[in-house]
Amino acid sequence: MTKLPLAAAALIPFLAACTASDETLSSFTSPDTVWTLSELDGTPFAARMILQFPEPGQIAGQAPCNRFTGALTVPYPWFGTGPLAATRMACPDLAAEDMVFKALSDMTEAEVSGPVLILRNSELGREMVFRAEP
Repeated sequence: MTKLPLAAAALIPFLAACTASDETLSSFTSPDTVWTLSELDGTPFAARMILQFPEPGQIAGQAPCNRFTGALTVPYPWFGTGPLAATRMACPDLAAEDMVFKALSDMTEAEVSGPVLILRNSELGREMVFRAEP
């Protein structure tokens, strides 16, 4: 009769660790890594956009004009964010910024391979390729 309570007691730390662990993309990259967008849908991206994953379950970055932050909402290898909060500064690259925010909202999958991060939506045929800054 004492085996069941001991087994249950042994599971509590394990279950707590499972619920506290980060299974999002942020756990597969260092919080210090700066990912720079190099290609959007197979075309070199001329404006500057960066992504970072500063805390478990979080995404942040600098689009061509504005900084943004938000939550990652699905486990890796899937990709999804909640609503992104962004500053509202005007600049000459607002068209490029609109493109990257639209693309980012379309992405559903993620792949990290060394210094390359790929976000894609296979169904829509969209892809964003990021490279880690040295």
